[in-house]
Amino acid sequence: MRVLLTGHQGYLGTVMAPILAAAGHEVTGLDSGLFAQCVLGQLDTPDVAGLTTDVRDVTVDQLAGFDAVVHMAALSNDPLGALAPEITYDINHHASTRLARLSKEAGVGRFVYASTCSVYGAQSGDDLVDEDAPLKPVTPYAISKVRVEGDLADLADEHFVPVSMRNATAFGFSPRLRADIVLNNLVGRAILTNEVTVLSDGTPWRPLAHAEDIAGAVVAALGAPADVVRARAYNVGTEQNNRTVAEIAKAVIEAVPGSTLNITGEAGSDPRSYRVDFSRARKELGFEAGWTIPAGAEQLATEYKARGLTQDSFDNSFTRLAVLNARQAAGELDESMHVIR
Repeated sequence: MRVLLTGHQGYLGTVMAPILAAAGHEVTGLDSGLFAQCVLGQLDTPDVAGLTTDVRDVTVDQLAGFDAVVHMAALSNDPLGALAPEITYDINHHASTRLARLSKEAGVGRFVYASTCSVYGAQSGDDLVDEDAPLKPVTPYAISKVRVEGDLADLADEHFVPVSMRNATAFGFSPRLRADIVLNNLVGRAILTNEVTVLSDGTPWRPLAHAEDIAGAVVAALGAPADVVRARAYNVGTEQNNRTVAEIAKAVIEAVPGSTLNITGEAGSDPRSYRVDFSRARKELGFEAGWTIPAGAEQLATEYKARGLTQDSFDNSFTRLAVLNARQAAGELDESMHVIR
């Protein structure tokens, strides 16, 4: 297929573009460039050809000729969502729905949307939640994803096939690193300080998925029969990566010898706790995630050491909120977080 990948210069997009190309797709990127310079070491592969465009400003003409859109671009940070919820909804909800509507108008046949397992929010009981579980988002980021999923279902017809990929919390190395997601963050702190500190009580459950597995699920969704995936949601991950925060932290300690674990509990109990069932993607897409949390922690530790991760870059170059604040302070972004060119 001719595939337009939004957010191709982001944490996941940088990993996904070459995997889509290796699967035989002709990939074009679309990115505003917000995080294009946030690279640890050097890029392993050059960026695919792309459009430098904010997703809010895409035109129908730019979408013409593509067979599929893989929509990854978003403000992916819960603290940012709490700080600027109106911008989060503008980009993550309204612009995403507009992109889907314009894609349909342009004749794009398939629209693969990056949703999140965070839509499940606070779940009661010990049962694994599947795609039919009640959605209980607790942050603007997750709420926006729920809204877009509903909008996509309304747009679906025999010619337009939207698919929502409810990704578990991502982990794993990408040259365009994110240090503000749980495993990436804990490994970095272990490398830089020899200590892993967990502010919660460590009991909340989290489902995790490696960046490469998230890309593999997109490849599967692009190739699946339209009648199977139309307006369908899929959890992306594996049950073996349903782990408590304390268990995730212990995997980090094992990957970084000499580091110590400190669970303070000072932040109290986190309401976001859920374990996820991933069987639908296995049955309907033939997708099986391969990366484990210990293997991902080891990969991250190896890459951080080899590429010279520093405390300054960890805090300021690879934490989304810090990058956006710095770029606004430098006059590079306007109040709506459009890049000033």
